[in-house]
Amino acid sequence: MMPESALHAHVAGQLHGSGYCVVEDFLDPAAVAALARECRELEQRRMLTPAGVGRHGHRQVDPALRGDRTRWFEPDALSAAQSNYWTRVGALRNALNRELMLGLDSFEAHYALYPPGTRYARHRDRFRDDDARVLSSVLYLNEKWSDADGGALRIHLEPPASCASIDVYPRAGTLVLFLSADFDHEVLPAGRERLGIAGWFRRAALPVR
Repeated sequence: MMPESALHAHVAGQLHGSGYCVVEDFLDPAAVAALARECRELEQRRMLTPAGVGRHGHRQVDPALRGDRTRWFEPDALSAAQSNYWTRVGALRNALNRELMLGLDSFEAHYALYPPGTRYARHRDRFRDDDARVLSSVLYLNEKWSDADGGALRIHLEPPASCASIDVYPRAGTLVLFLSADFDHEVLPAGRERLGIAGWFRRAALPVR
């Protein structure tokens, strides 16, 4: 696991240069395993719910577009496993505010469990009527994942990038970060259950005039 000072410098440099960053071993294996175990326990207790697309009156649940089941973290009632992750993410948020002046005011996250064969169609995380999400993140919780299992996060790059997209496979401990307003992305189907934590660093809402 990368020391925090080196991690913060690496992430800030990558975000400044390309708008996205991939970090291996963001958490130690025991911490990742605890989060994966908790996610599966929530699923067994039927506490994960089908995720939707859109918001407000346009929200819909459509497994053909998005097949994961989710449960949001409650910042005032974190489990021990969640607290470890939340603390490390909080330190990263503070560092990125210092280095890049992003104005990140808060963080939100949820577990995401994709059954085999499900996907999340190409989309962008920034809502048209709400620009609070600045930086998107995903932490993967899948032990012994191989490329043959599928399930990559595909990030679509804008011209004049030298390639059209990059694929990040959901191996345990890998953290992916990208600017929410800048990148279309999608989750490709996998041959096995796929676990992760999706999160968003947010800025404070601007006052209505």
